[in-house]
Amino acid sequence: MKARRILGFIAAIVIVELIGNIGTIFTLPAIGTWYATLAKPIFSPPNWLFGPAWTILFALMGISLYLIWERGTRKKQARRALYAFGAQMALNVLWSVAFFGLRSPLLGLMDIVLLLIAIVFTMWEFYRISRPAAYLLVPYILWVAFATLLNFSVWALN
Repeated sequence: MKARRILGFIAAIVIVELIGNIGTIFTLPAIGTWYATLAKPIFSPPNWLFGPAWTILFALMGISLYLIWERGTRKKQARRALYAFGAQMALNVLWSVAFFGLRSPLLGLMDIVLLLIAIVFTMWEFYRISRPAAYLLVPYILWVAFATLLNFSVWALN
């Protein structure tokens, strides 16, 4: 039983990392080209910071997901929380498509606002099942809130 739990723990992290990294298909080609030409606010972090930050955030999200998954998917409350998590992950990936793939800071901004709302909902659902699972998402929502301000600033400046 213990080996199964360890495997589930690792699988949850790997799944979230893989899903989260789908966005790099759209992001990486645009970083040195289109994104480099945009005016950015003075608080814009260096490009190299985003990869490590997202890797850590996705790992925390994977651990959070595992804590909910472990409670059992047969329970309606757990399924609802998992659906919320899936929705916010989809919005996370779609942000990269909108902002970098379509080269649209405005579409990115609209998506990221929805993403923030989805994260709040996910955290609420997780909190009702496992407080540690919700708390593990705090760095994520803080980063996305910062990214929302950054996205808005890029849109406004360009």
